[in-house]
Amino acid sequence: MAAATVARWWRAGLPGLLVLLVLRGARAEQTEEHLKREHSLSKPYQGVGSSSSSLWDLMGNAMVTTQYVRLTPDMQSKQGAVWNRVPCYLRDWEMQVHFKIHGQGKKNLNGDGFAIWYTKDRMQPGPVFGSKDHFLGLGVFVDTYPNEEKQQEHVFPYVSAMVNNGSLTYDHDRDGRPTELGGCTATVRNLNHDTFLVVRYVKRRLTIMIDIDGKHEWRDCIDMPGVHLPRGYFFGTSSVTGDLSDNHDIISLKLYQLTVERSPEEEKRDKEVFLPVVDNLKLPGVEAPLEPMSSLALFLIVFFSLVALVFAIVIGVIVYNKWQEQSRKRFY
Repeated sequence: MAAATVARWWRAGLPGLLVLLVLRGARAEQTEEHLKREHSLSKPYQGVGSSSSSLWDLMGNAMVTTQYVRLTPDMQSKQGAVWNRVPCYLRDWEMQVHFKIHGQGKKNLNGDGFAIWYTKDRMQPGPVFGSKDHFLGLGVFVDTYPNEEKQQEHVFPYVSAMVNNGSLTYDHDRDGRPTELGGCTATVRNLNHDTFLVVRYVKRRLTIMIDIDGKHEWRDCIDMPGVHLPRGYFFGTSSVTGDLSDNHDIISLKLYQLTVERSPEEEKRDKEVFLPVVDNLKLPGVEAPLEPMSSLALFLIVFFSLVALVFAIVIGVIVYNKWQEQSRKRFY
């Protein structure tokens, strides 16, 4: 399929999921998608504000213009966010993020990036790209400044993701490396073309792709199976600046409901969850739960405990009787 054709589809507003399918080839499963306006944010941003009819709330230094929602300006020590008021109960979904990061700072003299959230709590400021730590849910981070100078594993700017059950800390000094699910380098600052990121959650599989080269082509970033996210969480995005700064602009957030066919086995496997978790992933501070003891094992433990107790009592009685017998002999 010619790239120019895909580009025309994109500019015409064709949903990104369909373009994704074309780029990746035909798939066996049938997928339908529908734009969910109650979870989407786009021009002219009429649903943003403090009125009772608004669908999105601003926090901190975030501001709305006719062309974008600016999370932070290119100024030091700013923090801002925009959060959806409506909890999302979709089973499978895709969030398309159209963003722009730009500023006066030279390379490695800018910061800090922004985050895309799907979490239980909303409107909670904190140290993780302007939002709270120990969150419950999913965080996707577009990190533009390396805090750990000696590491050579990642080239910045860097996109990563983290699933948290509320017990994990985002290690800011190490750029979140101890708890990341994966990531990719993404040169996204001061570009003259549009930049996009898509977060896709289907059949417990988390996929993150980027389109940052001006070619209207998705590039793989993260693909993680076995991700279990509860329903009823909130979408949001936040940013923070410190000694270094940038303009962090959100042009649109578009959420699509995905309708995917499931086999009976998949239906059974994709049961409802109440805490975020990732299968077969050992993270610091999270111990694997102990398997419940079987009834046979419990019976054997109780049985042998009783046998040991009876044995101890018998030995005690024998020793006591011998002691008494020796005591009588001394008196006679």
